[in-house]
Amino acid sequence: MGREVSESCVDSLLTEMVSMYCNRLYANKPELAASRIDAIGYQVGHQLSERSSARTSGPSSSKKQIDNLKTNHRGTFVLQDNRFRWVSRMSLDPSSENGDLSQENSEAADESKAAQEPNMHLHFSCGVIKGALHNLGIACAVSADTSQLPACSFVVRIKP
Repeated sequence: MGREVSESCVDSLLTEMVSMYCNRLYANKPELAASRIDAIGYQVGHQLSERSSARTSGPSSSKKQIDNLKTNHRGTFVLQDNRFRWVSRMSLDPSSENGDLSQENSEAADESKAAQEPNMHLHFSCGVIKGALHNLGIACAVSADTSQLPACSFVVRIKP
């Protein structure tokens, strides 16, 4: 008998994890926070692919296929999701969360932090992809682009 985790629980867990690493543990070191979040995603992806390959059938973890897949036939793949679930409720507009700010420095800092938040969430997703592919014997580098939320593109570069 399989167990399923509610989507809202996964969303909440991811949000809290990103908040903890970015605002508490590594508040002044965003690169280190991103690296840690990516490493956690890698472990999750690795374990998910182990469990998936052990079963012959079962539901997909995202319940949704990507919207577009492109390749240059030289080891680079672009996966496009026009409504990526884990960033679909985010906004790049910091004023929607913080109200009217009076200081220009605060506004600039909030805009930078608001723009960085979706990217921090995507470090986890990039790690999941890397971990799953590594478990299948495919070494790769994964990056993500969220310039047009809620759309998201993942670029997977296969290492020789």
